[in-house]
Amino acid sequence: MSSSETDDLEIGEILTKAVSPEKMRESLLRRSMSDDHRFSSVSIRILRDFVANVRKVVFETKLFVLFPAIPMAFVARWFSFGRPWIFALSLIGLTPLAERLSFLTELFMKVYLMFAVGGLVNATCGNATELIIAMFALHKRKIHVLKYSLLGSIISNLLLVLGSSLLCGGIANLNKEQKFDHKQVDANMLLLLLGLLCQITPLLFNLNMDSPKHDVNAVLQLSRTSSIVMLIAYVAYLFFQLKTHSQLFESQEDNGDNDDDQELDKETASIGVWSAFIWLCLMTVLISVLSQYVLGTIEDASESWGLSVSFMSIILLPIVGNAAEHAGAVIFAFKNKLDISLGVALGSASQILMFVVPLCVIIGWIKGIQMNLDFGLLETGCLAFSIFLTAFTLQDGSSHYLKGVTLTLAYVVTGSCFFVQHVPFGNSITFTC
Repeated sequence: MSSSETDDLEIGEILTKAVSPEKMRESLLRRSMSDDHRFSSVSIRILRDFVANVRKVVFETKLFVLFPAIPMAFVARWFSFGRPWIFALSLIGLTPLAERLSFLTELFMKVYLMFAVGGLVNATCGNATELIIAMFALHKRKIHVLKYSLLGSIISNLLLVLGSSLLCGGIANLNKEQKFDHKQVDANMLLLLLGLLCQITPLLFNLNMDSPKHDVNAVLQLSRTSSIVMLIAYVAYLFFQLKTHSQLFESQEDNGDNDDDQELDKETASIGVWSAFIWLCLMTVLISVLSQYVLGTIEDASESWGLSVSFMSIILLPIVGNAAEHAGAVIFAFKNKLDISLGVALGSASQILMFVVPLCVIIGWIKGIQMNLDFGLLETGCLAFSIFLTAFTLQDGSSHYLKGVTLTLAYVVTGSCFFVQHVPFGNSITFTC
């Protein structure tokens, strides 16, 4: 045996004598306990993060008291309760989901995608619920509900959201003169007037009673052509707002985005990118399911409650869908930041009229659904009145609470008009394609 092998054996014997079996067992036990402790700490941290996310997303909103309506809607659907109950619970459940979807989408876009145009971000996030409802209504070929809900969303933003913002802002700032930059208002109003023109022309075709029946195809073709024009105009508006004339919209960022960015940084500390994405997907799925429940039961709820489908679609659905931008616009008006409030309300109305409405027409064209831009005489008249009243209200670049009172009362009159209207769908020119 060589000397090196002898040395190795002697070292092995020394180590064996030095480390007794009891000490080896203690070492292994300590290592196992350390691994268990490490695993336990990781599990506790994951649980703690989950609880923090739930608290931030679910409970840090004043609408969290409405969240129980969501499982109640599923229970009512599963056990085949009355369809009006399903409609009511689904509508109530959509309210906090719409607000939280806006919060998560804004957080995700502003923080993680570096998308920094405040009013446009708020408008886009706030319209996510309306877009989901519109797509499901188009898929189910409920054109009347689709048209009514989109029209109601535009009118709600112009009269209710903007009116209540000016009213609350004027009352909260009685000793201050509220000013805003009318240049961004002019850009939005031009877009709304162009959209109104595109909706009036198909209506005039249908009101011509001497036209032969084959002119129905002409109305459909005109609607599709006008929809393409509206989409082009909206793309030009985005290019105008984000690229060539972004300085006209900088007042939104200068006045409000610094505080908002600090608040979003605090939110980001407790909600990671993947957590925000998972919550965003979950909220979208829940809104999609509840939207199907609402669309499937709205006629039954209308018959049971004695309310017209037009009133429920134009008034109730938009109030739920606009909950996010409504709250945001009022809060910014309270802080005397009217540029952001106007960017939210007018931006949302412009986006619905110039993007969501023509998008539905184009998608219907692809799917072979005869969706046109004829919303009916009364409906188009209310839309035109809302646009013109808003334009006159904002023409001087200043605001006070009386303007808010006027717009809010105009919305009450519009809602009363559709409250007393009971239109049989089969005989209405509103749904003629």
